[in-house]
Amino acid sequence: MIPYHSLPEAIAHLGRNLTFAETLWFNYSAKKSDHFLFCHNILFLFVIFSLAPLPVVFLEIKRILPFDKYKIQPNVRLSLKQMFKCYKDVMVIFFLVVGPLQLVSYPSIKMIGIRTGLPLPSWWEILGQLLVYFMIEDYTNYWIHRFLHNKWGYEKIHRVHHEYQAPIGFAAPYAHWAEILILGLPSFFGPALVPGHMITLWLWIALRQIEAIETHSGYDFPWSLTKYIPFYGGAEYHDYHHFVGRQSHSNFASVFTYCDYIYGTDKRGFTNDTRKNGQAHETNGTNQNGRSHETQDFKTD
Repeated sequence: MIPYHSLPEAIAHLGRNLTFAETLWFNYSAKKSDHFLFCHNILFLFVIFSLAPLPVVFLEIKRILPFDKYKIQPNVRLSLKQMFKCYKDVMVIFFLVVGPLQLVSYPSIKMIGIRTGLPLPSWWEILGQLLVYFMIEDYTNYWIHRFLHNKWGYEKIHRVHHEYQAPIGFAAPYAHWAEILILGLPSFFGPALVPGHMITLWLWIALRQIEAIETHSGYDFPWSLTKYIPFYGGAEYHDYHHFVGRQSHSNFASVFTYCDYIYGTDKRGFTNDTRKNGQAHETNGTNQNGRSHETQDFKTD
């Protein structure tokens, strides 16, 4: 809650006129509690999970030729019914786990010092903090994800996420409830170490989910803006990890690929043979059959 009762009071305290963005923020948030502002994340996540995957869902169903050639695993197709089932399963976890987790985590957000008042951060401050958040989340997520590929972690928890050998956008948050909780921690570490404004936190949560949906989209479009981000993994990079499945010893990266490169788990992705034959082989000390044998509802053409 902003501790000013009027715009003139805010202007007097800051010693300058408010920017257009600051005026909008004041008018919207001045009489709202910090807890209420924080809970906007629930609405943002619901809208992102529901709407962001839809363009690729449309392409998957219609198979429009100019776009269909960019599908990473063209031999695996999901029907609308199967994709809607994935969405429903994700929404169950959203309302039973993600939403309640957001509600109860507010005290920790308050404790680390996320602020809601004026002045608003500059774009450079926001971009700098977002970069730190992505780097911290990426490093910690890498090791947790790699741990989940040991026998116990995979069998008990992570296999649920790998039910989709050829992922779709709706499958980005499709996972065991325990994995949702465990992998929620890396998203919290960045804001905890470098606390910023509530708007920065909103952007962080939103961008991280949009990135996950893009990475799980199943399509590798050459015009994607992420192609110009250094060390960015992208859809094909992560799709290969799902393609290999249980036997995967590579491509654990959450967003960037530097951890895979440093620790020797980098695999650039598909070859023509793997696309054609549906088989993958990884070499990490021993040769592994990379075909995923998880139970799944796939329609192959």
